[in-house]
Amino acid sequence: MPIQINGREIEVDQDGYLKNLPDWTPEIASVIALQENIQLSEAHWEVIYLLQAFYREFQLSPAMRALVKYTEKKLGQDKGKSIYLMSLFPPSPAKIASKIAGLPRPANCL
Repeated sequence: MPIQINGREIEVDQDGYLKNLPDWTPEIASVIALQENIQLSEAHWEVIYLLQAFYREFQLSPAMRALVKYTEKKLGQDKGKSIYLMSLFPPSPAKIASKIAGLPRPANCL
């Protein structure tokens, strides 16, 4: 079922991931986050933009281990922990954060 934003239909796949990455906007991210029962804070946005940078650099959505390592490298040890990411994007940070960031599902996430 597409996401409706300002009279515009945004196509998503059966799991709610955007079909067209260029459709992503912060407003769409907020709608997807609410569907996942997440109220976005600055901490969430920091990880969302980090994921988008990862995607631009590597042309793929990171699995959990890669996400943790990249977060640690870019944001420091305190934020580069799976428990921190889990607190922001439960129950599966790599999947949920990628969805909100408008990226494809990470390849090795079920």
